[in-house]
Parts: sequence; C-alpha cells; structure tokens
Amino acid sequence: FVDPIRVRTIFTMAPLRTIAQRAAPRVAGIVSQQVRGMATEKQIWNQIQSTKNIQKITSSMKMVSAAKLKGDENRLAAALAFNSWAPGLSSPAKEVEGATFEELPDKVLIVPFSSDKGLCGGINTYITRSVKLVLKAQLAAGKSGDVVVIGDKGRAQLRRTHGETIIRSASEVASPGSFPLASALATELMSVGAASDYDAIVLIYNSYVNAAVYKQMYKVLTPFTDATEDATFMPGYDFDMDKEQAMEDLFEYMLASQVYHSFMDGAASEQSSRMTAMENASKNASEMIDSLTLRYNRARQARITTELIEIISGASALDD
Repeated sequence: FVDPIRVRTIFTMAPLRTIAQRAAPRVAGIVSQQVRGMATEKQIWNQIQSTKNIQKITSSMKMVSAAKLKGDENRLAAALAFNSWAPGLSSPAKEVEGATFEELPDKVLIVPFSSDKGLCGGINTYITRSVKLVLKAQLAAGKSGDVVVIGDKGRAQLRRTHGETIIRSASEVASPGSFPLASALATELMSVGAASDYDAIVLIYNSYVNAAVYKQMYKVLTPFTDATEDATFMPGYDFDMDKEQAMEDLFEYMLASQVYHSFMDGAASEQSSRMTAMENASKNASEMIDSLTLRYNRARQARITTELIEIISGASALDD
C-alpha cells in the first residue's frame, strides 16, 4: 500500500530542493558579505530614520531662511536709499571677478564681511578668496595690506594662511544689523588708523542680486586727507568748524554708511545662500533615503530567502 499523500509530498519537495540548491550559493554570498561588514537591517533602518530627521531639520531651516530673507530684502532696500549719497564721495562698487586691483594705493586696510554661522553655502569661502586675491595683487605690485575681519568664519579661514596680516577681528556680530552697529564698527576701524595710517580702505562683501544669485563686490574708500588743501573739494559748502576736523568726521560718517550698506547686502546674500543650501540638502537627503530604502529591501529579501531555504532544507532532511 502506497500512501498518496506521501507520494505527493515527495514530488512537491523535489523541485523545492532543486531551487534551494541553486539559490544557496547566492544567499551564502550575501550572508557572508553581511558578516564581513555590510550593514544589517537594523543599521540601515536607523540610517533611514536619521536621514529623515535631518531632512526635517533642513526643510525647516529653508523655510526659516525664506522668511528671514524677506526682512533682509526690506532692510537692504532701506540701506540702499540711506547710502545713496556716499558713492559720490568715493569710488563706485566694483565686481571682484576679473578685477586686477591696480588702482589700489600702496597701503590699504582690507575689511571683509563674512558670517558667524555656517550652513550657508560658499559665501564665506568666496569672501576669503577675494581677500587673498587682493593681498596677492598688492604683494606682486610691491604694496602692502592689512586685514580687519568681520565674522568668525572669515577669521577662521584667513587665520590659517594669512594670520600675520590680521590686525583686528569682530565676531558674534548681532543680526540683523543696524546703523548703530555699523557706527561702532566704523569707530573701531578709525581706532586702528583707517584715516591716518592707510591710503585707502577696501570693503569686500557679497552683493545680493536675487534669491539664487549673489556676487562679490569691493569698494575703495579714500580718506579726505588732501581735502583741506584742495579748494575744489566741496566748493559750495561753508564750514563753521575747522575744515580738517570736519573732513575727518565726514569720512567717519561715510565709512559708517558704507559699512551699514555692505553689512545689509551681505546679510541678504547669506540668507539667500542658506535657503539654497538647505534646499539642496533636503533634495540630497531624499535621494539618500531612497537609496537606503532600496538597500533595506534587498537585505530584508535576502533574510527572508535565507529563512525559506533553511525551512525547505530542514524539511528535505526530514524526508530523507
């Protein structure tokens, strides 16, 4: 007597045994790779959750930067109107890209405007690169220059290569800026001899164009040292006080106005760059989540296949 159920089981297990034998080498290879250092399912799952949390943070930072950018745009518009008179007493702002800096005098004081915070793209790198270009051009022409850095990021980058040229730095500058803050910075620049020991002051800053574009600009401010002997300088004005003292006060006020405009321009560029950087970070996090999810599914499939093979092999061994 032949049991029909046992015959059906034997014929059913035969192809399953063949499938198990064919799949065993591939699964063994996957398992051995996991043992040698591949991430386990739990580790991949933790990476996915961590990346999702980072994506939430970057998305929130993007929205915050977008909201702050609107305020910085309004403050920049006010600073442009406030500073509209100053370019008439100094040279207009010029773009750093393609500049030769041949017009700079023998001794200049370079004032770069950087930020105290990171996660804002390459705005600080571009500023420090511009400062290095000015110093290199001055050295090649047999001239000199010192640096007063505004912002902790710019100071950290310049200190590694041009630390000997930094004579003063200002960090943890309150944001958003204001004219009293710019006046305090101008007073600090005057205290290091900006109007007496240097032939010109060079302000280097990021100029805001739109939410996606900003460029590096520089202004050359020349002290009014020769104005007291030049009758053609402001001929239509009478001075109630000593003209030399009046020119020194006017230069300090013009310096504060230019610093205020440069500070507002740099703040708007910083927020636009941070918004773009956080948007790119969110996109990169999304791509990483997709890649990790694929790896997780593959690892999960390999585990399930391994368990099925073990069950089939065990059942086959019992039948034998």
